[in-house]
Amino acid sequence: MLLGIDDTDSPAGMCTTYLAAVLRRRLERARLPVRAVRLIRLNPNVQYKTRGNAAVALDFEGGLISGFSLACSTVEDLAELGAEGTSPGVVAVDGPPPPAFYWKAVQDFCEIEEAVDVLDEAGALYRGYCGGRGLIGATAAVASDLTDPTYEVLAYREPARFGTPREVDSDSLFRADAATFPHTWDTVDRAGRSVVCVPHTPDPVLFGIRGERPGWLMLAREEVESEPPSIEEVFLTNQGTDAHLVPWTGGPLRDGISYYLEGTLAASPTTARGGHVSFLLATGDSFVSCMAFEPTKGFRDTVRALTIGDRVLVCGSFKRGTINLEKMRVGLISAMSVTKPPHCARCGARMTSAGREKGYKCRTCGGRSREPEMVPVARSLTPGWYEVPSSARRHLARPLCRGPPTWDGGGTKMSPPATQ
Repeated sequence: MLLGIDDTDSPAGMCTTYLAAVLRRRLERARLPVRAVRLIRLNPNVQYKTRGNAAVALDFEGGLISGFSLACSTVEDLAELGAEGTSPGVVAVDGPPPPAFYWKAVQDFCEIEEAVDVLDEAGALYRGYCGGRGLIGATAAVASDLTDPTYEVLAYREPARFGTPREVDSDSLFRADAATFPHTWDTVDRAGRSVVCVPHTPDPVLFGIRGERPGWLMLAREEVESEPPSIEEVFLTNQGTDAHLVPWTGGPLRDGISYYLEGTLAASPTTARGGHVSFLLATGDSFVSCMAFEPTKGFRDTVRALTIGDRVLVCGSFKRGTINLEKMRVGLISAMSVTKPPHCARCGARMTSAGREKGYKCRTCGGRSREPEMVPVARSLTPGWYEVPSSARRHLARPLCRGPPTWDGGGTKMSPPATQ
């Protein structure tokens, strides 16, 4: 039996994952044991998303009607139903619907009517609140196809502390990272010496640690010193998998879709006001703008080191005419050189300019030359993968510590994209 829930939170508080953790305990008290709780990230470019655009699914044993009733009452107890834009959905089904809807929700955009069609076909129970837009995420969560599963342990605050400053020792988080990286990731930003896994919003989350196996999560968790959490939950997730990326196969790029595509630099990178760095990528007969925004920090230095002719594979969301870079692979790098006045062929002295468009003249013997000397310049950039720092990484983006992207010969094979 599967329960799916989405869109119960708001920017001002609550959290769908917290509601799932509470519901798990209510289900088990009702003798409906829970086998797993899933945290499913959907298309990060959806207009109506709150923060990480997460839905949840609970895999449990027992009566479908009992579980659905308990899920609805928990949503009614805890969801921010009065908040603008909050539109919960609850789904109960006795088996996962076809995964095509999940992949579309991760890689594209879905309508409520599409979710309802999937639910009716599956014979599911479902209920929408305040418009029911959360039925989309709830349906995607129960249909989720985790071909490359990862995990996250989330600790939640005591309700009396919601909205107050969090008490988490940052040094302990760096110790946790040192003890478990690369099996856990995005706990801290090493380069920026900042904490990543502790939110700054007023929701119930105290901290969250992501990793490849529950055992590594628990090893990291033991290092963390913080205020006492109320409850903790280990989620099975699609985070850190690049599930949102689809290959560009030609034609216009669609706004709000996340792509990977390869091309050649057609113009040198430029830095705009605010510190954003952009370049123009030639892909066949078309061109696309790519940008590393200021929050990507040192990643921008890598982008600045590119030059015309470099072959690059870029990954990121296409928004308002630009690929927002998440990572990139530098392939073939072009040779760089600078011009200098040549040595005189007669006497060997270094020539000087004879004037604009007049070539070069030797002041020692009067010799002349039209061609400058081309001096190779060592590139500071080497071929390979480069990524944004942990502090700027999206939930779904696969960190390089997990190995190369799945469609580049490493890791497990990604499921076929739902869109192009």
